[in-house]
Amino acid sequence: MNAPLNIKDPLVLFMPSGKRGNFPLGTPVLDAARQLGVYVESVCGGRATCGRCQIEVQEGNFAKHKIVSSNDHISPKGPKEERYERVKGLPDGRRLSCSATIQGDLVVDVPQDTIINAQTIRKAAVDRHIERNPAIQLCFVEVDEPDMHKPLGDLDRLKVVLEHDWGFKNLQVAHHLLADVQKILRKGEWGVTASIHRDPEAEQPTIIALWPGLKNEAYGIACDIGSTTIAIHLVSLLSGRIVASSGTSNPQIRFGEDLMSRVSYVMMNPDGREAMTVAVRQAINELTDKVCTEAGVDRHDILDSVFVANPIMHHLFLGIDPTELGQAPFALAVSGAVHCAASDLALDFNQGARTYLLPCIAGHVGADAAGATLSEGPYRQDKMMLLVDVGTNAEIVLGNRNRVVAASSPTGPAFEGAEISSGQRAAPGAIERVRIDPATLEPKFRVIGSELWSDEDGFAESVADIGVTGICGSAIIEVVAEMYLSGIISEDGVVDGAMAERSARILPNGRTFSYLLHDGTPRITVTQNDIRAIQLAKSALYAGVKLLMEKQGVDHVDTISFAGAFGSFIDPKYAMVLGLIPDCDLSDVKAVGNAAGTGALMALLSRDHRREIESTVQKIEKIETALEPKFQEHFVHAMALPNKVDPFPKLAEQVTLPPRKVLADAAAEGGGGRRRGREGRRGRE
Repeated sequence: MNAPLNIKDPLVLFMPSGKRGNFPLGTPVLDAARQLGVYVESVCGGRATCGRCQIEVQEGNFAKHKIVSSNDHISPKGPKEERYERVKGLPDGRRLSCSATIQGDLVVDVPQDTIINAQTIRKAAVDRHIERNPAIQLCFVEVDEPDMHKPLGDLDRLKVVLEHDWGFKNLQVAHHLLADVQKILRKGEWGVTASIHRDPEAEQPTIIALWPGLKNEAYGIACDIGSTTIAIHLVSLLSGRIVASSGTSNPQIRFGEDLMSRVSYVMMNPDGREAMTVAVRQAINELTDKVCTEAGVDRHDILDSVFVANPIMHHLFLGIDPTELGQAPFALAVSGAVHCAASDLALDFNQGARTYLLPCIAGHVGADAAGATLSEGPYRQDKMMLLVDVGTNAEIVLGNRNRVVAASSPTGPAFEGAEISSGQRAAPGAIERVRIDPATLEPKFRVIGSELWSDEDGFAESVADIGVTGICGSAIIEVVAEMYLSGIISEDGVVDGAMAERSARILPNGRTFSYLLHDGTPRITVTQNDIRAIQLAKSALYAGVKLLMEKQGVDHVDTISFAGAFGSFIDPKYAMVLGLIPDCDLSDVKAVGNAAGTGALMALLSRDHRREIESTVQKIEKIETALEPKFQEHFVHAMALPNKVDPFPKLAEQVTLPPRKVLADAAAEGGGGRRRGREGRRGRE
C-alpha cells in the first residue's frame, strides 16, 4: 500500500513493483520498503550482516514523477555497511537498504537476483506443431586435401564441395571464419560441418559457423521483449523442440513503468537511451545463460534468434532513439523486418549467429502484435476475430480473411497494479482471484502461491511465509466486477456509501468510500481512485475496439482471443462484466497465452512464416485512435459498467447483472470527459 503523501517529504519509488510513497528524511530505505509492502529480503534484523537487502539507486530526471533521483539523495556508507563491503563485498552501485537512509527523492531498484519471492513471470510457450524450414542448415562435407597441381585455397575448395553436395551457389563467408578455416579443416581431417544461413532469400547464403567433424547440434532463441517482462525460449533448430524457457522482469522498469515514461527518460537524460539499451541486452544475455545452463547447452551453439517487441522496446533493443514515437505522427525509424548479426546487438551467442526481428504494423502496433497475429491467424479464417494484447499499451487486431484492421489504445499500467493503491505485479502473496458474497458483502480471495481460498481451513498457514501483499492485475479486474455485481458500486463506478450500513467493509475515505478487501498487514483496500483508474484503462481499450468494429462494419465479433501474460489470467466473464471487451458468447472467449512469443517461435523455425507475416503486415490497415473523432464518444460511454449504451445480451444470459443504480460522483465529477484529456495527453503508453 502506498504511504500517505506529504509534499514536504522526499518521494521514493521502488522498481520493479512501482510502489511509491513520501517519507521523512533519515528513514531507512528498508523501512520505507516495508511500509509500502515492497518485498526486500532481510534475515539479519538490520545488522548489515546478511547482505540480502541490497538495492540500487537509479540516477536521472524522471519527468513523469517530477523528481530527480541521485546517489546524493541517499546517505553515505556508514560503519556497518563499510564493514560488510570490506568483509563480503558489494557489487558496484549496490547499497544495503537497512543502513542507507533517505536524504532526497529516490528511484530505487530492487535487484531481481536478491529476491526469493520474485515476480511470477507468466509467459509460457504454447505447444503446437510447426513445420520446420529454419534459416539455418547444418551441412557435413568432406573436402579435398590441398594439391600442388590444383592451387585452389582451402576455403574455396570448401565452397566447391558445398555447392556439389548441397547445391549452395555463390556462398558468402562470415569474416570471422577466414582466420580459422584452415585450422578447423585440418583438425577435422578435412571433414567439417558448416552452418549455412539462408535468409532472406534475396541474399546469398552465408557460411556463419564451421566445426571440425560432424556437428549435430544447433539452437535458436525466440524472445518476446515486453515492457514489463521478457520471455525467452531456447529451441533446437533440428527437432523444433523447446528445450528450456525462462523469463524475468524487464530491467527498464527502473527508468519508467510505462512506455512514455521511458521515452521521457530518454529525452531528459543524455545517456538514457544507451542505459536502457544496455539494460535490456544484458537481461537477454542473462536469460540466455539461464536457459542454456538448464538445458545443458553451450551458448555458442546458438546460431539464430528471433525477437518481437512493441515499437518502443523494439527501437531501444536495436539502439534507436524512440523519441519520435512519443509524439505525433509516431514515426518508426524502421517498420519492416530487421536482419542483422547477433553480435551487432551485443548478444553473446555463436560469433556468426544471426538475428531477425518481425516487422512492426505501425507506430504503436509493434512486432509483438505482428507475432500474435501470425500465431492466431485472423487473416486465415472466415470468423470475425478480435485479438487483444492487454498491457501498458493495448494492441488490438480485428479481422478475418477478407480484411484486418489494427489499433492501439493507451490503457496505461493500471491493469498491472502501478496506479492502484494496493496494486502490485504478479508475485507470491499477490491476490489473484476475488469473490464477494452479494448478501453479506464479505470477500474471499486466493493469492499466488496458495491453492486455498481465504475462507478455507489452513489458508493462514499456507500463506504464512509469503503473506498477503497486494492485488495483481487479474484480481483488480475481478474485485471491481464483483463490487459491481454485489451492488457496492454503481454502473458509473461510484462506491455506494449507504452500503456502510450493511457492512463494516465499506469505509469512509475523505469525500468518498473504499472497500476493505483484507484487514491485515498490509491493509488492502479498493479505493474510489482505484476504480476510476480501472475505468479509464478499460474505456480506452473498449473505445479502440469499437472503432475497429465500425471500420469493419460489424456490430458484434465471433471470437475473442486474449494474448499476453496478463490476458492469460483474465477471467473472460469478469472482463465482460467490466466492459473491457464487447459482448460475445463466453465459450468463444479464450486466452491464447503468449501469442507474440509463439509468433516469434514460428518465425524462428520457419522462413515461410517470416514471409507470411511480412506479407500480411503490409495488408493490415492501421487505425490511429487519436485522429478518430468518435473515440471520445466511445470512451465516455465505456466508463459505465459494462457500458452506457451497448447491450450485453449474451453476458446477461449467463450472469445476473444488477439493476441500474446511478450515484453522485464525489470522486471525480465529469471524470469520464475531463480525465480523458489527461489520457489523451499521456499519448501512446
